[in-house]
Parts: sequence; C-alpha cells; structure tokens
Amino acid sequence: MNEKKMYHIDMEKGDVGRYVLLPGDPGRVEAIGSRFDDPKLIAYHREYKTITGTLLGVPVSVTSTGIGGPSTAIAVEELHMLGADTFIRIGTCGGMNTKVLAGDVIIANSAIRAEGTSREYMPIEFPAAADFDVLTALVNSARDMGCRHHVGVVQCKDSFYGQHQPGRMPVHAMLEANWEAWLRGGTLASEMESAALFVIAATLGCRAGSVHMCMGNQERRALGFADPAIEDPERAIDVAIGAVRKLIELDRSRAQ
Repeated sequence: MNEKKMYHIDMEKGDVGRYVLLPGDPGRVEAIGSRFDDPKLIAYHREYKTITGTLLGVPVSVTSTGIGGPSTAIAVEELHMLGADTFIRIGTCGGMNTKVLAGDVIIANSAIRAEGTSREYMPIEFPAAADFDVLTALVNSARDMGCRHHVGVVQCKDSFYGQHQPGRMPVHAMLEANWEAWLRGGTLASEMESAALFVIAATLGCRAGSVHMCMGNQERRALGFADPAIEDPERAIDVAIGAVRKLIELDRSRAQ
C-alpha cells in the first residue's frame, strides 16, 4: 500500500473534506453522497467506503465505518490525520423511551458508555457528549425540516444480541438491570457508535454529533403498542446534510 495513504481507509491528504458524515453501512454512502455537488468515489477498502464532493462550495465527505466503536475509532483517527475535524454520525437506532416512534429522528446530546472502545481513550467518568455547535446545527436542521425528532441521551453497546436476547447471556442479570436503569433515566434509544465517536473527538480536539432514524421500539412492542418496522434513514440523512450546511455557514462567519 502507498505509504502516503492511511492503512485502513486507503486515502491520503486531499481526498477528504473538513466535514465528514459517518454512516455504518457502505451501502448508504451512495445515498448520502448523492446529496453533494460533484460527488466522486474516492476509496473502498474493507468496510470503509468514501465519496467526496462539495456543499456550498466546500469539500465534504462521507465515509462508512462498519458496525460498532472499534471500526468507528479507526475511521475517525485516520480521517482526522487527513485534515477532517467535524464528524456527524448518521445511523439507525432502536427506540427505548416509549414516546419514540418508528421513523422518528433521534439527535444525541450525549451517550451512555456501555461499550469498550471509549474506555481506551478516557476514564469512564468522562462524559460522552456531542459538540455544542454540531448539536445545535442538527437540532435547527430538524426544526427547519419540520420532522418529528427527539434530543437526548442514547445508549451505546458492543453486543447487538446482548440487547435483543439478554436472557440467554450468562450476565443477563446485569444486562437487564442496567437496561431498566437506563429506561428509568429517560434514555431515548440504543445504538453502537456515538459514545466512541464523542469521546474520541474530544481527545482529538474535534467536533462530533450524531443523528439517527428509529427503526422500531422494543419497549413499545412489549407493551402492545403499534410499532411498525422502518429501515430507511432518509430523514436522518437530510437532517445531517442540513446541519453540515449550517456549520459551513457558521465557520465562514467566524473566519471573517
């Protein structure tokens, strides 16, 4: 591999913009990149697929991260080495609070660090919090769109099946007790990347936020409420694109 290129994402300086959107699924990169002006496929190595284009005349990129904190950490570290400093995670999530409906947009202001990646960056007492500018841009973008959205805490885990089939795990008592505590605390949804992203961004001096589309809500199902399955993250993508535009305008105003 070319020594100038990052080992995992297979890119070098000049390939990515300052602003990077981070879906997990490589299959969503095209849908996000199609919102850019002049999008171009830059690299596709392992789970890391990148398209770069422009918004408001400024280079922006979308890079898939795969699932979970470890692969997200690698992407953010290497993208930052290439000059990126503003990251927005775009993903799907499972609702926890019963007010969260399938299809709702969830904007995380902070994340529960029930995963392992962030613990190799900062002690567990350090909060996983979104950057204020990115959070504000996401909230204002969602309001501009008029889409139903919620802002609050998300839970991040490493084991998908530990959430959905906790009873068969040897540590089921711990998993179930923690889940109940998070529910009582008003946690909005569960996903797998925001905690690592927020903590890593803090250690790098970067800005980060995350926006998700709720695919369904197991707590609503358990209570017999309506809970249709929705998998298209279109609204979350549009909120993120709107937020990047707002951040570009904000950064331009600060540079004057």
